[in-house]
Amino acid sequence: MKHQIHSYLNFLLNSKNQHGVHSPFVYKLVTQCFYDKSPRKAYKTWQNAKLELLNDKSLISVKDFGAGSRVFNTNQRAVNQIAKNAGITKKRAQLLNRICNYLKVENALELGTSLGLGSLAIALNNTLQLDTVEACPNTLKRAEALFKNFNCTSKITTHNSDFNQLIKSLAPTKTYDLIYIDGHHNYEATWHYFNQLKPHAHDQTIFIFDDIHWSKEMTKAWEEVSNSPEIHVSIDTFYWGICFKRPEQAKEHFRIRI
Repeated sequence: MKHQIHSYLNFLLNSKNQHGVHSPFVYKLVTQCFYDKSPRKAYKTWQNAKLELLNDKSLISVKDFGAGSRVFNTNQRAVNQIAKNAGITKKRAQLLNRICNYLKVENALELGTSLGLGSLAIALNNTLQLDTVEACPNTLKRAEALFKNFNCTSKITTHNSDFNQLIKSLAPTKTYDLIYIDGHHNYEATWHYFNQLKPHAHDQTIFIFDDIHWSKEMTKAWEEVSNSPEIHVSIDTFYWGICFKRPEQAKEHFRIRI
């Protein structure tokens, strides 16, 4: 927690809005996507999905394969409490949906389905196909019920697998427009997944890393990702780290308030 507070204060001191951005690509991304306040039908659908989960008091047995939980001290967890305390927030879900629309994402990969709220934020786009991976079978089963209830099963392919197994199973030529990494919040795993997934990214693929300031380890992983030679554009929004290869662009790092 101390690390998060220190990181947030540092972020506030050094972050900018669109007026401090000189890259035309990033300026348009910030003004036309990040700061877009237009209402969308997908937002209402997502809100209804979140409400369904918040009203579900059933218990599921969760196998936690990541860095653990700071909220739960037992693996028997109520669905509504997971949705309340561990699910993607409304603000970030809406941003994720806008990013997919703005960048015309057609194929996406999500590592860490959880209850499926992030998956829906991605999939509530007309032409998009999503592969989402969750190691815990009970959590994934509840997510699959959510996808069915909101008519997204044809757009979402679920994988009950650990991340390493899924990545190894990908065809060498398989690439994604969006890779969203929301699981195993530690340095070694995050850095490993990034390196394993680089062959499955094209020059315009967007990588999104969740909770980059969750711990010193996660911040270290984000710094190494953003400084890696393949990445030319990196954006720290505090909660998310967003980066692109974009080899045609000079290497730049941004801290953007959202």
